[in-house]
Amino acid sequence: MPDQITVHAALARALKDQGVDTLFGLMGDSNLFMVDHYVRQLGGRYVPAVHEAGAVLMALGYATATGRIAAATVTQGPAVSNTVTSLIEGVKGMTPMVLLAGDTPVQDPDHPQAVAQKALIEAAGAGFEQLRSPETVAVDVANAFRRARLERRPVVLNMPTPFMWEQTSYDPVPFEDHGQPAAPGEGDALNNAIGAIAAARRPLVLAGRGAVHARDQLLALADRIGAPVATTLKAKSLFHGAPYDLDVFGTLSTPAAGDVIAKADCIIAFGAGLNRFTTVKGGFLEGKRLIQVDDDIQQLGRRYNPDAAIAGDPGLVADTFVHWLDEAEIPSSQSTDTINPDDLRAEVPVPPPGNAPGTVDLARAMVRLDAALPEDRVLVCDGGRFMQTAWERIGVNSPENFVVSTNVGAIGMGMGYAVGAAVARPDQKTLFLCGDGGFMMGGLSEFSATLRENLNMVTVICNDSAYGAEYIQFEDRQMDPSLSEFTWPSMAAMAEAMGAKGIKVSSEVELDHALETMMSTDGPVLIELVLDPASVPRIHL
Repeated sequence: MPDQITVHAALARALKDQGVDTLFGLMGDSNLFMVDHYVRQLGGRYVPAVHEAGAVLMALGYATATGRIAAATVTQGPAVSNTVTSLIEGVKGMTPMVLLAGDTPVQDPDHPQAVAQKALIEAAGAGFEQLRSPETVAVDVANAFRRARLERRPVVLNMPTPFMWEQTSYDPVPFEDHGQPAAPGEGDALNNAIGAIAAARRPLVLAGRGAVHARDQLLALADRIGAPVATTLKAKSLFHGAPYDLDVFGTLSTPAAGDVIAKADCIIAFGAGLNRFTTVKGGFLEGKRLIQVDDDIQQLGRRYNPDAAIAGDPGLVADTFVHWLDEAEIPSSQSTDTINPDDLRAEVPVPPPGNAPGTVDLARAMVRLDAALPEDRVLVCDGGRFMQTAWERIGVNSPENFVVSTNVGAIGMGMGYAVGAAVARPDQKTLFLCGDGGFMMGGLSEFSATLRENLNMVTVICNDSAYGAEYIQFEDRQMDPSLSEFTWPSMAAMAEAMGAKGIKVSSEVELDHALETMMSTDGPVLIELVLDPASVPRIHL
Protein backbone atom coordinates (compact mmCIF):
# COMPACT_ATOMS: atom_id res chain seq x y z
CA MET A 1 0.00 0.00 0.00
CA PRO A 2 1.42 3.43 -0.88
CA ASP A 3 2.61 5.66 1.93
CA GLN A 4 0.21 8.26 3.28
CA ILE A 5 1.14 11.86 2.40
CA THR A 6 -0.61 15.20 2.66
CA VAL A 7 -2.79 16.40 -0.21
CA HIS A 8 -0.54 19.41 -0.82
CA ALA A 9 2.43 17.05 -1.22
CA ALA A 10 0.38 14.78 -3.51
CA LEU A 11 -0.54 17.75 -5.69
CA ALA A 12 3.12 18.72 -5.98
CA ARG A 13 4.07 15.16 -6.89
CA ALA A 14 1.26 15.01 -9.44
CA LEU A 15 2.63 18.13 -11.14
CA LYS A 16 6.05 16.52 -11.37
CA ASP A 17 4.52 13.32 -12.72
CA GLN A 18 2.81 15.33 -15.47
CA GLY A 19 6.20 16.63 -16.58
CA VAL A 20 5.97 20.12 -15.04
CA ASP A 21 9.49 21.37 -14.34
CA THR A 22 8.57 25.05 -14.01
CA LEU A 23 5.58 26.39 -12.08
CA PHE A 24 4.42 30.00 -12.30
CA GLY A 25 2.23 31.46 -9.60
CA LEU A 26 1.31 33.63 -6.68
CA MET A 27 0.99 32.00 -3.27
CA GLY A 28 -1.81 32.27 -0.72
CA ASP A 29 -3.67 30.23 1.88
CA SER A 30 -4.63 27.40 -0.41
CA ASN A 31 -1.47 26.75 -2.41
CA LEU A 32 1.58 27.87 -0.42
CA PHE A 33 2.31 24.44 1.05
CA MET A 34 1.95 22.78 -2.36
CA VAL A 35 4.43 25.25 -3.85
CA ASP A 36 6.82 24.77 -0.92
CA HIS A 37 6.80 20.98 -1.36
CA TYR A 38 7.19 21.28 -5.13
CA VAL A 39 10.30 23.45 -4.72
CA ARG A 40 12.00 22.24 -1.53
CA GLN A 41 11.19 18.53 -1.64
CA LEU A 42 10.91 17.84 -5.37
CA GLY A 43 13.39 20.34 -6.82
CA GLY A 44 10.90 22.08 -9.10
CA ARG A 45 11.41 25.63 -10.31
CA TYR A 46 8.91 28.21 -9.11
CA VAL A 47 8.66 31.61 -10.81
CA PRO A 48 6.55 34.00 -8.72
CA ALA A 49 4.37 36.72 -10.21
CA VAL A 50 3.30 40.01 -8.66
CA HIS A 51 -0.30 39.65 -9.84
CA GLU A 52 -2.36 36.54 -10.55
CA ALA A 53 -3.00 37.66 -14.12
CA GLY A 54 0.76 37.74 -14.63
CA ALA A 55 1.13 34.16 -13.39
CA VAL A 56 -1.29 32.87 -16.02
CA LEU A 57 0.30 34.99 -18.75
CA MET A 58 3.75 33.66 -17.85
CA ALA A 59 2.44 30.11 -18.21
CA LEU A 60 0.89 31.01 -21.58
CA GLY A 61 4.21 32.44 -22.76
CA TYR A 62 6.06 29.34 -21.57
CA ALA A 63 3.56 27.05 -23.32
CA THR A 64 3.80 29.04 -26.55
CA ALA A 65 7.61 28.98 -26.53
CA THR A 66 7.94 25.28 -25.68
CA GLY A 67 4.87 23.67 -27.24
CA ARG A 68 4.27 21.94 -23.89
CA ILE A 69 1.42 22.24 -21.40
CA ALA A 70 2.45 24.81 -18.81
CA ALA A 71 1.20 25.17 -15.26
CA ALA A 72 0.43 28.04 -12.91
CA THR A 73 -1.10 28.30 -9.46
CA VAL A 74 -3.04 30.93 -7.52
CA THR A 75 -4.98 30.94 -4.30
CA GLN A 76 -8.72 31.40 -3.84
CA GLY A 77 -11.46 33.96 -4.41
CA PRO A 78 -10.19 37.32 -5.65
CA ALA A 79 -7.02 35.58 -6.81
CA VAL A 80 -9.14 33.53 -9.21
CA SER A 81 -11.19 36.52 -10.36
CA ASN A 82 -7.91 38.33 -11.09
CA THR A 83 -7.04 35.64 -13.66
CA VAL A 84 -10.19 35.92 -15.76
CA THR A 85 -8.88 38.17 -18.57
CA SER A 86 -5.68 36.14 -18.81
CA LEU A 87 -7.73 32.96 -19.08
CA ILE A 88 -9.77 34.54 -21.87
CA GLU A 89 -6.49 35.38 -23.61
CA GLY A 90 -5.44 31.73 -23.37
CA VAL A 91 -8.80 30.51 -24.63
CA LYS A 92 -8.71 32.85 -27.62
CA GLY A 93 -5.14 31.78 -28.35
CA MET A 94 -6.05 28.09 -28.03
CA THR A 95 -3.14 27.63 -25.64
CA PRO A 96 -3.23 24.55 -23.39
CA MET A 97 -2.23 25.20 -19.79
CA VAL A 98 -3.39 24.14 -16.33
CA LEU A 99 -4.13 26.58 -13.52
CA LEU A 100 -4.25 25.08 -10.02
CA ALA A 101 -6.54 27.39 -8.06
CA GLY A 102 -7.56 27.21 -4.44
CA ASP A 103 -11.14 27.45 -3.24
CA THR A 104 -12.72 28.46 0.06
CA PRO A 105 -14.42 25.87 2.31
CA VAL A 106 -17.92 24.96 1.10
CA GLN A 107 -19.08 24.83 4.72
CA ASP A 108 -18.23 28.54 5.11
CA PRO A 109 -20.37 30.45 2.59
CA ASP A 110 -19.67 33.71 4.46
CA HIS A 111 -15.92 33.41 3.97
CA PRO A 112 -14.76 36.86 2.83
CA GLN A 113 -12.93 35.38 -0.18
CA ALA A 114 -15.78 33.16 -1.35
CA VAL A 115 -16.75 33.85 -4.98
CA ALA A 116 -18.52 31.82 -7.67
CA GLN A 117 -15.29 30.40 -9.10
CA LYS A 118 -16.83 27.82 -11.40
CA ALA A 119 -19.07 30.46 -12.97
CA LEU A 120 -16.15 32.87 -13.46
CA ILE A 121 -13.95 30.22 -15.04
CA GLU A 122 -16.61 28.90 -17.38
CA ALA A 123 -17.62 32.45 -18.36
CA ALA A 124 -14.01 32.99 -19.43
CA GLY A 125 -14.31 29.94 -21.69
CA ALA A 126 -11.75 27.90 -19.75
CA GLY A 127 -12.31 24.33 -18.65
CA PHE A 128 -13.27 23.63 -15.02
CA GLU A 129 -12.04 20.51 -13.24
CA GLN A 130 -12.87 19.83 -9.59
CA LEU A 131 -10.47 18.22 -7.14
CA ARG A 132 -13.10 15.81 -5.87
CA SER A 133 -11.47 14.32 -2.78
CA PRO A 134 -8.08 13.69 -1.18
CA GLU A 135 -8.13 10.18 -2.67
CA THR A 136 -8.49 11.41 -6.28
CA VAL A 137 -5.59 13.90 -6.46
CA ALA A 138 -3.50 12.07 -9.04
CA VAL A 139 -6.46 11.26 -11.28
CA ASP A 140 -7.91 14.77 -11.10
CA VAL A 141 -4.59 16.45 -11.90
CA ALA A 142 -3.96 14.05 -14.79
CA ASN A 143 -7.45 14.70 -16.12
CA ALA A 144 -6.88 18.47 -16.06
CA PHE A 145 -3.73 18.01 -18.17
CA ARG A 146 -5.49 15.60 -20.51
CA ARG A 147 -8.33 18.05 -21.08
CA ALA A 148 -5.97 21.00 -21.63
CA ARG A 149 -4.20 19.06 -24.38
CA LEU A 150 -7.33 17.73 -26.08
CA GLU A 151 -9.42 20.89 -25.72
CA ARG A 152 -6.53 23.25 -26.56
CA ARG A 153 -7.39 25.77 -23.88
CA PRO A 154 -6.63 26.57 -20.24
CA VAL A 155 -8.17 24.21 -17.69
CA VAL A 156 -8.55 25.25 -14.04
CA LEU A 157 -8.24 22.62 -11.32
CA ASN A 158 -10.33 23.85 -8.38
CA MET A 159 -8.68 22.81 -5.08
CA PRO A 160 -10.61 23.16 -1.79
CA THR A 161 -8.31 24.65 0.82
CA PRO A 162 -9.48 22.33 3.66
CA PHE A 163 -8.07 19.34 1.75
CA MET A 164 -4.48 20.52 1.88
CA TRP A 165 -3.39 18.96 5.18
CA GLU A 166 -5.51 15.82 4.90
CA GLN A 167 -3.73 12.52 4.40
CA THR A 168 -4.02 10.44 1.25
CA SER A 169 -2.27 7.63 -0.56
CA TYR A 170 -0.64 8.54 -3.86
CA ASP A 171 -0.30 6.44 -6.99
CA PRO A 172 1.11 8.22 -10.06
CA VAL A 173 -1.17 8.58 -13.08
CA PRO A 174 1.06 8.92 -16.14
CA PHE A 175 0.32 11.56 -18.72
CA GLU A 176 -0.16 9.61 -21.92
CA ASP A 177 -0.89 11.17 -25.29
CA HIS A 178 -3.25 8.70 -26.95
CA GLY A 179 -3.91 10.95 -29.92
CA GLN A 180 -2.63 9.50 -33.16
CA PRO A 181 -1.87 11.66 -36.20
CA ALA A 182 -4.67 11.15 -38.69
CA ALA A 183 -4.45 10.78 -42.45
CA PRO A 184 -7.60 11.04 -44.54
CA GLY A 185 -9.10 7.90 -46.00
CA GLU A 186 -10.76 7.78 -49.36
CA GLY A 187 -13.92 9.82 -49.73
CA ASP A 188 -15.59 12.81 -51.33
CA ALA A 189 -13.64 15.40 -49.33
CA LEU A 190 -10.29 13.98 -50.40
CA ASN A 191 -11.45 13.56 -54.01
CA ASN A 192 -12.73 17.15 -54.10
CA ALA A 193 -9.46 18.45 -52.69
CA ILE A 194 -7.35 16.52 -55.21
CA GLY A 195 -9.63 17.70 -58.01
CA ALA A 196 -9.32 21.34 -56.95
CA ILE A 197 -5.54 21.12 -56.74
CA ALA A 198 -5.33 19.41 -60.11
CA ALA A 199 -7.47 22.10 -61.74
CA ALA A 200 -5.61 25.01 -60.14
CA ARG A 201 -3.35 27.10 -62.33
CA ARG A 202 -2.07 29.33 -59.55
CA PRO A 203 -2.29 27.37 -56.28
CA LEU A 204 -0.89 28.68 -53.00
CA VAL A 205 0.02 26.70 -49.87
CA LEU A 206 -0.84 28.50 -46.61
CA ALA A 207 0.36 27.29 -43.19
CA GLY A 208 -0.92 28.34 -39.78
CA ARG A 209 0.42 27.69 -36.29
CA GLY A 210 -1.28 24.29 -36.34
CA ALA A 211 1.02 23.16 -39.16
CA VAL A 212 4.44 24.33 -37.96
CA HIS A 213 5.54 20.71 -37.41
CA ALA A 214 4.85 19.90 -41.08
CA ARG A 215 7.27 22.30 -42.81
CA ASP A 216 9.03 19.67 -44.92
CA GLN A 217 5.82 18.00 -46.09
CA LEU A 218 4.20 21.32 -47.01
CA LEU A 219 7.26 22.43 -48.94
CA ALA A 220 7.28 19.07 -50.76
CA LEU A 221 3.63 19.58 -51.74
CA ALA A 222 4.28 23.15 -52.86
CA ASP A 223 7.23 22.01 -54.96
CA ARG A 224 5.15 19.20 -56.47
CA ILE A 225 2.35 21.52 -57.61
CA GLY A 226 4.52 24.56 -58.39
CA ALA A 227 2.99 26.76 -55.69
CA PRO A 228 4.38 29.59 -53.55
CA VAL A 229 4.06 29.27 -49.78
CA ALA A 230 2.86 31.68 -47.10
CA THR A 231 2.00 31.65 -43.42
CA THR A 232 -0.36 33.25 -40.98
CA LEU A 233 1.18 35.74 -38.54
CA LYS A 234 1.47 33.10 -35.80
CA ALA A 235 3.42 30.79 -38.13
CA LYS A 236 5.72 33.61 -39.24
CA SER A 237 9.04 32.43 -40.74
CA LEU A 238 8.02 28.76 -41.02
CA PHE A 239 9.26 28.77 -44.62
CA HIS A 240 12.25 31.02 -43.91
CA GLY A 241 14.79 30.47 -46.71
CA ALA A 242 12.41 28.83 -49.20
CA PRO A 243 12.71 30.48 -52.64
CA TYR A 244 9.00 31.23 -53.09
CA ASP A 245 8.16 32.24 -49.53
CA LEU A 246 5.62 35.08 -49.43
CA ASP A 247 6.03 35.37 -45.63
CA VAL A 248 2.83 36.57 -43.91
CA PHE A 249 -0.47 36.13 -45.74
CA GLY A 250 -2.98 38.84 -44.86
CA THR A 251 -3.00 42.42 -43.71
CA LEU A 252 0.77 42.28 -43.12
CA SER A 253 1.60 41.00 -46.61
CA THR A 254 4.21 42.95 -48.55
CA PRO A 255 3.11 44.53 -51.83
CA ALA A 256 4.98 41.84 -53.80
CA ALA A 257 3.32 39.05 -51.81
CA GLY A 258 -0.08 40.73 -52.12
CA ASP A 259 0.26 40.72 -55.90
CA VAL A 260 0.94 36.96 -55.94
CA ILE A 261 -1.93 36.29 -53.53
CA ALA A 262 -4.34 38.33 -55.65
CA LYS A 263 -3.56 36.17 -58.69
CA ALA A 264 -3.94 32.83 -56.86
CA ASP A 265 -6.94 30.68 -57.80
CA CYS A 266 -6.72 28.01 -55.07
CA ILE A 267 -5.66 28.35 -51.41
CA ILE A 268 -4.64 25.13 -49.66
CA ALA A 269 -4.69 26.06 -45.97
CA PHE A 270 -3.13 23.83 -43.31
CA GLY A 271 -3.68 24.44 -39.59
CA ALA A 272 -4.86 28.02 -40.17
CA GLY A 273 -7.85 29.57 -38.43
CA LEU A 274 -8.47 31.96 -41.37
CA ASN A 275 -9.35 34.94 -39.19
CA ARG A 276 -10.15 38.43 -40.47
CA PHE A 277 -6.49 39.49 -40.42
CA THR A 278 -5.28 36.48 -42.40
CA THR A 279 -8.05 36.78 -44.99
CA VAL A 280 -8.29 40.60 -44.99
CA LYS A 281 -11.94 40.22 -43.95
CA GLY A 282 -12.42 37.60 -46.65
CA GLY A 283 -10.94 39.69 -49.45
CA PHE A 284 -7.94 37.39 -49.98
CA LEU A 285 -10.28 34.41 -50.49
CA GLU A 286 -12.66 36.00 -52.99
CA GLY A 287 -12.75 34.21 -56.35
CA LYS A 288 -10.52 31.40 -55.10
CA ARG A 289 -11.21 27.78 -54.26
CA LEU A 290 -10.41 26.97 -50.63
CA ILE A 291 -9.12 23.66 -49.29
CA GLN A 292 -8.92 23.62 -45.50
CA VAL A 293 -6.92 21.01 -43.59
CA ASP A 294 -6.82 20.85 -39.78
CA ASP A 295 -6.39 18.18 -37.13
CA ASP A 296 -8.96 20.06 -35.03
CA ILE A 297 -12.32 19.34 -36.64
CA GLN A 298 -13.86 22.35 -34.86
CA GLN A 299 -11.79 24.70 -37.03
CA LEU A 300 -13.07 23.33 -40.35
CA GLY A 301 -15.55 25.78 -41.85
CA ARG A 302 -15.58 27.85 -38.66
CA ARG A 303 -15.23 31.16 -40.50
CA TYR A 304 -15.45 30.34 -44.21
CA ASN A 305 -17.11 27.48 -46.04
CA PRO A 306 -14.30 25.61 -47.85
CA ASP A 307 -14.69 23.79 -51.15
CA ALA A 308 -13.07 20.80 -49.45
CA ALA A 309 -12.52 20.27 -45.72
CA ILE A 310 -10.13 17.56 -44.53
CA ALA A 311 -9.74 16.53 -40.89
CA GLY A 312 -6.24 15.20 -40.34
CA ASP A 313 -2.64 15.88 -39.45
CA PRO A 314 -1.34 18.56 -41.87
CA GLY A 315 1.86 16.69 -42.64
CA LEU A 316 0.14 13.39 -43.36
CA VAL A 317 -2.54 15.09 -45.45
CA ALA A 318 0.11 16.91 -47.51
CA ASP A 319 1.84 13.56 -48.11
CA THR A 320 -1.49 12.06 -49.14
CA PHE A 321 -2.10 14.86 -51.64
CA VAL A 322 1.31 14.28 -53.21
CA HIS A 323 0.71 10.52 -53.38
CA TRP A 324 -2.58 10.81 -55.28
CA LEU A 325 -1.32 13.59 -57.55
CA ASP A 326 1.55 11.27 -58.51
CA GLU A 327 -0.78 8.31 -58.93
CA ALA A 328 -2.98 10.32 -61.28
CA GLU A 329 0.07 11.80 -63.04
CA ILE A 330 -1.23 15.34 -62.53
CA PRO A 331 1.31 17.83 -63.92
CA SER A 332 2.65 20.75 -61.87
CA SER A 333 0.94 24.10 -62.30
CA GLN A 334 4.43 25.63 -62.63
CA SER A 335 2.98 28.91 -61.41
CA THR A 336 6.18 29.69 -59.52
CA ASP A 337 7.87 30.04 -62.91
CA THR A 338 6.10 33.41 -63.19
CA ILE A 339 7.39 34.66 -59.80
CA ASN A 340 10.72 36.40 -59.35
CA PRO A 341 12.12 35.31 -55.94
CA ASP A 342 14.17 38.50 -55.77
CA ASP A 343 10.94 40.53 -55.77
CA LEU A 344 9.73 38.59 -52.72
CA ARG A 345 12.98 39.21 -50.84
CA ALA A 346 13.12 42.92 -51.61
CA GLU A 347 12.94 44.99 -48.43
CA VAL A 348 9.96 47.27 -48.00
CA PRO A 349 11.43 50.81 -47.95
CA VAL A 350 11.36 52.75 -44.72
CA PRO A 351 9.32 55.97 -45.09
CA PRO A 352 11.23 59.22 -44.53
CA PRO A 353 11.24 60.33 -40.89
CA GLY A 354 8.80 62.98 -39.77
CA ASN A 355 9.33 62.90 -36.03
CA ALA A 356 9.83 65.94 -33.87
CA PRO A 357 13.27 66.90 -32.46
CA GLY A 358 14.15 65.05 -29.28
CA THR A 359 12.42 61.87 -30.47
CA VAL A 360 13.41 58.88 -32.60
CA ASP A 361 11.74 57.42 -35.67
CA LEU A 362 9.97 54.15 -34.79
CA ALA A 363 10.52 52.34 -38.10
CA ARG A 364 14.23 53.15 -38.17
CA ALA A 365 14.63 52.09 -34.57
CA MET A 366 12.98 48.73 -35.35
CA VAL A 367 15.29 48.21 -38.33
CA ARG A 368 18.31 48.94 -36.11
CA LEU A 369 17.06 46.50 -33.46
CA ASP A 370 16.55 43.79 -36.06
CA ALA A 371 20.08 44.22 -37.37
CA ALA A 372 21.70 44.26 -33.93
CA LEU A 373 20.02 41.22 -32.38
CA PRO A 374 21.17 37.63 -32.94
CA GLU A 375 19.19 35.80 -35.60
CA ASP A 376 17.75 33.29 -33.13
CA ARG A 377 16.13 35.93 -30.91
CA VAL A 378 12.69 35.30 -29.35
CA LEU A 379 10.22 38.06 -30.18
CA VAL A 380 7.28 38.95 -27.96
CA CYS A 381 5.11 41.97 -28.72
CA ASP A 382 2.47 43.62 -26.55
CA GLY A 383 -0.55 45.31 -28.09
CA GLY A 384 -0.41 48.90 -29.26
CA ARG A 385 -0.05 51.23 -32.24
CA PHE A 386 3.64 50.34 -32.55
CA MET A 387 3.08 46.61 -33.04
CA GLN A 388 2.49 46.53 -36.80
CA THR A 389 5.75 48.36 -37.43
CA ALA A 390 7.51 45.93 -35.10
CA TRP A 391 6.03 42.85 -36.80
CA GLU A 392 6.99 44.22 -40.22
CA ARG A 393 10.54 45.30 -39.34
CA ILE A 394 11.75 42.68 -36.83
CA GLY A 395 12.04 39.08 -37.98
CA VAL A 396 12.49 35.67 -36.39
CA ASN A 397 14.06 32.58 -37.88
CA SER A 398 11.28 30.15 -36.90
CA PRO A 399 7.67 30.38 -35.69
CA GLU A 400 8.70 28.85 -32.36
CA ASN A 401 10.58 32.09 -31.70
CA PHE A 402 7.52 34.28 -32.30
CA VAL A 403 5.10 34.77 -29.41
CA VAL A 404 1.78 36.60 -29.89
CA SER A 405 0.20 38.10 -26.76
CA THR A 406 -2.74 39.93 -28.35
CA ASN A 407 -5.29 37.15 -28.85
CA VAL A 408 -7.91 39.11 -26.91
CA GLY A 409 -6.89 42.46 -28.44
CA ALA A 410 -5.73 44.02 -25.17
CA ILE A 411 -2.64 45.95 -24.16
CA GLY A 412 -0.68 45.12 -21.03
CA MET A 413 -0.66 41.33 -21.51
CA GLY A 414 2.76 40.94 -23.09
CA MET A 415 5.18 41.20 -20.16
CA GLY A 416 3.90 37.98 -18.61
CA TYR A 417 4.22 36.22 -21.96
CA ALA A 418 7.76 37.57 -22.35
CA VAL A 419 8.84 36.39 -18.91
CA GLY A 420 7.44 32.92 -19.59
CA ALA A 421 9.16 32.75 -22.98
CA ALA A 422 12.48 33.97 -21.54
CA VAL A 423 12.30 31.37 -18.75
CA ALA A 424 11.68 28.71 -21.40
CA ARG A 425 14.55 29.88 -23.64
CA PRO A 426 17.44 30.89 -21.34
CA ASP A 427 20.06 30.43 -24.07
CA GLN A 428 18.38 32.89 -26.42
CA LYS A 429 17.86 36.61 -26.07
CA THR A 430 14.20 37.52 -25.70
CA LEU A 431 13.09 40.85 -27.16
CA PHE A 432 9.91 42.25 -25.65
CA LEU A 433 8.32 45.26 -27.31
CA CYS A 434 5.69 47.23 -25.43
CA GLY A 435 3.96 50.59 -25.53
CA ASP A 436 4.10 53.02 -22.66
CA GLY A 437 0.45 52.45 -21.75
CA GLY A 438 0.80 48.67 -21.84
CA PHE A 439 3.93 48.82 -19.72
CA MET A 440 2.28 50.96 -17.06
CA MET A 441 -0.88 48.84 -17.14
CA GLY A 442 0.59 45.35 -16.85
CA GLY A 443 4.30 45.44 -17.54
CA LEU A 444 5.93 47.41 -14.76
CA SER A 445 4.99 45.06 -11.92
CA GLU A 446 6.00 41.86 -13.71
CA PHE A 447 9.20 43.48 -14.99
CA SER A 448 10.51 42.66 -11.53
CA ALA A 449 10.51 38.97 -12.54
CA THR A 450 13.19 39.68 -15.14
CA LEU A 451 15.44 40.77 -12.26
CA ARG A 452 14.53 38.03 -9.80
CA GLU A 453 15.16 35.38 -12.48
CA ASN A 454 18.06 37.30 -14.13
CA LEU A 455 16.50 36.76 -17.54
CA ASN A 456 18.37 37.35 -20.78
CA MET A 457 15.67 39.75 -21.90
CA VAL A 458 15.51 43.16 -23.54
CA THR A 459 12.40 45.25 -22.93
CA VAL A 460 11.88 48.04 -25.45
CA ILE A 461 9.26 50.61 -24.49
CA CYS A 462 7.81 52.51 -27.46
CA ASN A 463 6.95 55.62 -25.48
CA ASP A 464 4.84 58.16 -27.35
CA SER A 465 3.38 59.39 -24.02
CA ALA A 466 -0.10 58.56 -25.24
CA TYR A 467 -2.65 55.85 -25.82
CA GLY A 468 -1.88 55.78 -29.53
CA ALA A 469 -5.08 54.29 -30.93
CA GLU A 470 -7.19 56.86 -29.08
CA TYR A 471 -4.81 59.67 -30.05
CA ILE A 472 -5.36 58.87 -33.71
CA GLN A 473 -9.14 58.76 -33.35
CA PHE A 474 -9.14 62.25 -31.87
CA GLU A 475 -6.78 63.46 -34.60
CA ASP A 476 -8.91 61.95 -37.38
CA ARG A 477 -11.88 63.99 -36.20
CA GLN A 478 -9.83 67.18 -35.79
CA MET A 479 -10.35 66.99 -32.03
CA ASP A 480 -7.95 67.80 -29.21
CA PRO A 481 -6.04 64.54 -28.41
CA SER A 482 -4.71 65.72 -25.05
CA LEU A 483 -7.03 63.43 -23.06
CA SER A 484 -5.15 60.47 -24.56
CA GLU A 485 -1.73 61.90 -23.63
CA PHE A 486 0.24 61.19 -20.46
CA THR A 487 3.28 62.54 -18.70
CA TRP A 488 4.82 59.34 -17.39
CA PRO A 489 7.83 59.02 -15.08
CA SER A 490 10.96 57.97 -16.94
CA MET A 491 10.63 54.25 -17.54
CA ALA A 492 14.37 53.86 -18.00
CA ALA A 493 14.89 55.52 -14.61
CA MET A 494 12.34 53.18 -13.01
CA ALA A 495 14.19 50.19 -14.47
CA GLU A 496 17.46 51.52 -13.07
CA ALA A 497 15.85 51.98 -9.66
CA MET A 498 14.71 48.35 -9.76
CA GLY A 499 18.23 47.13 -10.53
CA ALA A 500 18.17 46.71 -14.30
CA LYS A 501 20.06 48.62 -16.96
CA GLY A 502 17.74 51.35 -18.19
CA ILE A 503 18.52 53.58 -21.16
CA LYS A 504 16.39 56.45 -22.43
CA VAL A 505 16.76 57.03 -26.16
CA SER A 506 15.82 60.31 -27.83
CA SER A 507 18.48 60.46 -30.56
CA GLU A 508 20.44 58.23 -32.94
CA VAL A 509 23.56 58.60 -30.77
CA GLU A 510 21.66 57.39 -27.72
CA LEU A 511 20.25 54.53 -29.77
CA ASP A 512 23.80 53.47 -30.69
CA HIS A 513 24.69 53.32 -27.00
CA ALA A 514 21.51 51.42 -26.15
CA LEU A 515 22.12 48.75 -28.78
CA GLU A 516 25.72 48.28 -27.65
CA THR A 517 24.55 47.87 -24.06
CA MET A 518 21.80 45.48 -25.11
CA MET A 519 24.23 43.15 -26.89
CA SER A 520 26.91 43.25 -24.18
CA THR A 521 24.48 42.40 -21.36
CA ASP A 522 23.09 38.95 -20.62
CA GLY A 523 20.72 40.18 -17.91
CA PRO A 524 17.65 42.45 -18.05
CA VAL A 525 17.88 45.65 -20.09
CA LEU A 526 15.15 48.24 -20.65
CA ILE A 527 15.36 50.67 -23.56
CA GLU A 528 12.89 53.55 -23.58
CA LEU A 529 12.36 54.93 -27.07
CA VAL A 530 11.04 58.50 -26.93
CA LEU A 531 8.56 58.79 -29.81
CA ASP A 532 6.51 61.57 -31.36
CA PRO A 533 2.82 60.52 -31.11
CA ALA A 534 2.03 62.42 -34.29
CA SER A 535 4.54 60.38 -36.33
CA VAL A 536 3.98 56.81 -35.12
CA PRO A 537 2.63 54.86 -38.13
CA ARG A 538 -1.02 53.91 -38.11
CA ILE A 539 -2.13 50.31 -37.78
CA HIS A 540 -3.73 48.82 -40.88
CA LEU A 541 -4.75 45.41 -39.56
